[in-house]
Amino acid sequence: MTVQVPSTAVRTEAATGLPRPRPEAGAGTARPRKRLTPWQAWGLILITPYILVFIAFVLYPVGYGLWLARHPESYVKLFADPVFSRTVVNTLVFLIVGINVKMAIALFLSGFFVHERVWIRWLSLLFILPWAVPSIPTILSLRFMFNPEWGLINSLIFRFTQADGPNWLQEPNLALFLAISVHIWKSLPFWTLILVAGRLAIPAEQYEAAAVDGASRWQKFRYITWPSLQTLYLTSALLSTIWTLGDFNSVYLLTGGGPADLTHVMATLGLRYLRLDQVDMSMATVVCALPLVLPLVYFMMKRLSK
Repeated sequence: MTVQVPSTAVRTEAATGLPRPRPEAGAGTARPRKRLTPWQAWGLILITPYILVFIAFVLYPVGYGLWLARHPESYVKLFADPVFSRTVVNTLVFLIVGINVKMAIALFLSGFFVHERVWIRWLSLLFILPWAVPSIPTILSLRFMFNPEWGLINSLIFRFTQADGPNWLQEPNLALFLAISVHIWKSLPFWTLILVAGRLAIPAEQYEAAAVDGASRWQKFRYITWPSLQTLYLTSALLSTIWTLGDFNSVYLLTGGGPADLTHVMATLGLRYLRLDQVDMSMATVVCALPLVLPLVYFMMKRLSK
């Protein structure tokens, strides 16, 4: 038979006749869970649909697309396709020419529309219409105008010169140039308004002091306007590059990627593979565009954080 020896605390309590100290109410025990307040519970109920929509329409499609593009064979076939190599070149030309020309014109026009004159205000309303009107009717109307047989452009050329106009949308280089022009025409009003807002934030006293000192227009732009707009201009250029890389309408509605798939950009090439029932290559095209998008997003967020 074994004899159980009482613990030290029990022996001390028996010897002194005093109860041993009890542990404090939170020591060694789990803390009680805090209940949600009615406002917190109501906020959780309101935000739940947004979380479900984000999961269903963002996380799931992106995750499923990356899962479809997981096979290395898809990229081997993609890089072997001559249409893909031409598309990469078209995309780079589209970005370099479109962004630089668009932002340069926007910077110039922002100095024009900042003047306080009645006719300039009415002209600004007409100027903003291409950006405000939806893309489908506007770009399709331009496509009809550039039709080589019965389009408005060639009809006017034939009426005044008695010669046939060019085949606008059947020449690859010309069709790509028109697509870039349509992109600039559609998005130029937006970036012009952004730079107009930046110009209006510059104190007028600086221009008045420069005028007193005899500064020319170029000197005012160089030493007052550009230093004040430089950060806004570069940030807008980065953001415009990201949006331009995903511009689908300017190319697809005008040329459809033709002729012979020679005017595709990265945003429209994925749809071509989908129509050919090559889903894995379509998703691989999207993945190949990420090395262009992610550095732009990083630099833009880094600049905005400053």
